Amino acid sequence: MAGTRSDLPARTASAIIMIVVVGMALWFGGMAFTVLVLAGSAMLVWEWKGIVDRFPDDPRTRQVWLALGVCYVVLAALAILKLDESGRFLPILAAVIATDIGAYFAGRTIGGPKIAPSISPSKTWAGLGGGMTASAALLLGAYTWVAWQFRDYGGRPGPDWFAPKIGLLMVAMGAGIAVVAQAGDFFESWAKRRAGVKDSGTWIPGHGGLFDRVDGLLLACIVSLFVAWIARSVL
Repeated sequence: MAGTRSDLPARTASAIIMIVVVGMALWFGGMAFTVLVLAGSAMLVWEWKGIVDRFPDDPRTRQVWLALGVCYVVLAALAILKLDESGRFLPILAAVIATDIGAYFAGRTIGGPKIAPSISPSKTWAGLGGGMTASAALLLGAYTWVAWQFRDYGGRPGPDWFAPKIGLLMVAMGAGIAVVAQAGDFFESWAKRRAGVKDSGTWIPGHGGLFDRVDGLLLACIVSLFVAWIARSVL
């Protein structure tokens, strides 16, 4: 507990700086956001190399793992840039953040059985449920607010300003993003355990590496873009 308290100022300051940097990049958009994504991708590849170098494998197998990780990061970066073009990155980012917050508080408050204790001892089924609930509630709330703002009944809400089908879709999307984000978290946890390291890096005081902070976001963006592509192809 004492260690957690001693890390709190550093963790808080680092979190504020990250929020400001990402917020400014999103605000300015264009080249500023692209540069941020490219710089972050380079940091992630470097961290992944540090993890893979500690894998208990022969050099050739480690090279394969390194190549797969580079492909994963590049695919995630392309997905983030593509989603940002269509305005869908920010809702996904918000849903992933809501997932982390909901999972943390539900896991700490309720506890209960672990999902995969050999990979991530702190992850519980209650935490997953809390993350899914928080993410779904956020997207549903965002849709409700937008629908209310764009209602067209002389300033008063009409009977059809809220579409239940879209509301249910937002709930399903929020819950799905939470599950995928948790899967991305588990993948990184598995890799770190295999490498015998606690954090992916030391870039962020009090938080570890960048991979530790965006592990769920990477997979969530990849899957979200893939689902959107499938939906456009089918519909």
